[in-house]
Amino acid sequence: MTTTTTWHPGERDLLEAAFHSFDQAAQTLQQSYSTLTARVEQMDLDLAHSNDALRQQLRKNEAMRMHLDGILESLSTGVLVLDDAGVITRSNRPAGHLLGVADAELRGRHATDVLETAGLAAHDRPQRIGQAVVSITQAPLKTDSGCHSGSLLLIQDVTRIYQLEEQLQRKDRLAAMGEMIGRIAHEIRNPLGSVELFASMLRRDLAEMPSSKLYAEQISQAVHAMDRLLANLLTYTRPERTPRAWHHAESLILDSLTLAAHAITTIPADIRLDLDPRVPSMWCNDGQMKQVFLNLIVNAVQAMPTGGVLTISLKMDQEHRLDTPAICLTVSDSGIGIDPAHRSRIFDPFFTTKDEGTGLGLAIVYAIVEAHQGRIDVESVVGQGTSCTIVLPHPAIPRLLSDARCVLVPDTSAELAELMLVEETSHE
Repeated sequence: MTTTTTWHPGERDLLEAAFHSFDQAAQTLQQSYSTLTARVEQMDLDLAHSNDALRQQLRKNEAMRMHLDGILESLSTGVLVLDDAGVITRSNRPAGHLLGVADAELRGRHATDVLETAGLAAHDRPQRIGQAVVSITQAPLKTDSGCHSGSLLLIQDVTRIYQLEEQLQRKDRLAAMGEMIGRIAHEIRNPLGSVELFASMLRRDLAEMPSSKLYAEQISQAVHAMDRLLANLLTYTRPERTPRAWHHAESLILDSLTLAAHAITTIPADIRLDLDPRVPSMWCNDGQMKQVFLNLIVNAVQAMPTGGVLTISLKMDQEHRLDTPAICLTVSDSGIGIDPAHRSRIFDPFFTTKDEGTGLGLAIVYAIVEAHQGRIDVESVVGQGTSCTIVLPHPAIPRLLSDARCVLVPDTSAELAELMLVEETSHE
């Protein structure tokens, strides 16, 4: 059976209008969807660009942070970053090394407590901490806008500068003293010869009067002692007048130990030699260098009255302390050490802490080393010992002399006899 639906003209128009509206709404929705999809795609693209720019900026920031960290850690100056309360928020390794505290242990502590524990204060005057000399300065830390954001403590190792200043002051002081000493020595030596002449004449005339002759012999002995002292003074004032040559290093040291036997045998000393085979020879004046070794060895022995360890080492200078290839000879003892109050004066003529010393031993050592264009460094800890390091230029050894078996300038009995006249009590 077939059913026939009859549409009224108005209903048909209404239905068509509805379908038309639906089509328009669908088209509008499709356009909106397309527009939204395009916007989402553009937003995704912009977000991807933003993320990529952000990642690049983060990488740059990280690289900059690592670079700044590298600069901070590469500084020789110790850096402490403090907040407004004076608490350490950051530090670098040099700061921990100079203060003797691990970097991690510094953070969170008050800077004043850390400095007081190390025996330091926040001022720029030179301060000694162990074997180093430091200067501490404080500077405000500000942001880009100029706002205060804590402060910086800069700990600078000025040991080398301090040593150079000391050396310059010592050179000026010793130059003036040396000129005066040289003139006095010459003036005294002239009448001393006359005294010795008359003493010898008295010994001859009093040959049959033993008691009176003894007085003349004592006068003569005193004159010889005075002459040896004057000879040391003249050695101090003009050590640069003697020639130099290549000499076997081990022989120089062993000969010096033999000459110092009178002091070494008085205490139970353990002598240790550490000689680098790469340094078979030394460019020096052998007589003067033996005098240097002798004075340092006797000093070291006298610093160990109850015994100890005497170490003599010879090696290449790895720290480039001179502007030329150099060698280091170190004489170390395990003795009483040097009082820090005396350290700056140990090379001054006539300065001594010994009851029977004249204070010329180390002054002569310093003058001879200076005449060899070298330097001498002293490190000492009270109760632990002293190390005296001599740094001498080491020019290229000629091919003929590079062999340890080569013929070097031999020692002469006259040189040994002259060294034996070094006054045993002329050490600091």
